[in-house]
Amino acid sequence: MAEMLKIDEKMEDELDDIPPDYLGDLEEYHKNKDDGLEDIGEVVMADCHHRQHYPGHRFFVLYHGTTLKNAQKIQVEGFVPSFDGMLGRGVYLSRDFKKAARYPLQGRSQSLVVIMVNVRVGKVKRIDYQGHPLQKTWHQHGYDTAWVPPNCGMVASGLEEDCVYDPSRIEVLKIIPN
Repeated sequence: MAEMLKIDEKMEDELDDIPPDYLGDLEEYHKNKDDGLEDIGEVVMADCHHRQHYPGHRFFVLYHGTTLKNAQKIQVEGFVPSFDGMLGRGVYLSRDFKKAARYPLQGRSQSLVVIMVNVRVGKVKRIDYQGHPLQKTWHQHGYDTAWVPPNCGMVASGLEEDCVYDPSRIEVLKIIPN
C-alpha cells in the first residue's frame, strides 16, 4: 500500500509540471500504442475519455511559421534553436495558428508555410510579465518549455507563445501552405 501511495504521489507531481491554464483549448496529441512509452516503466493512467496518459510524456500540437525553404530543411535536419529571444535560447512555437502564420518577419516575399508539430512539452514554466526572474533562465531551473500566456503584456499581439529548449522534443507533423 505504501508503494502504491509513492507511485500516486509521483504521478501527481509529474502532472503538476504543466500550469492548469496552459491546457486551455490545446489539442493533446496521443501517440500510438507502439510508441515505446509503455516500455519505460511509467504508470499509465486514463482520463474520462479513456485516453491513456503517460505522466511526464504529454504531447501537444503547436505551430511554427517560416519559409517553405526553411520548413523543408527543418523536416530533414530538425529545428535549430534560436540563440536568444524574449525567452532566451530555444525553438519558438505557438498553439495559435494565426500567430505562427505571421512569421517569419523577414523573407515575406518567399513562399510561406506554417509547420504543425507534435511537442513533448515536459515541465512548463509560465512567464507572464517582462522582467520575470526566470524569463531567460527557465531551463537552468529544470524546465523544458517556457510559456507566455495570452494577454499578459509580454507579446504586443496579445497571443500566447511557447519556447522549447530541446528541439528533440519536437516532431514535424505536416507543412501547411500559408
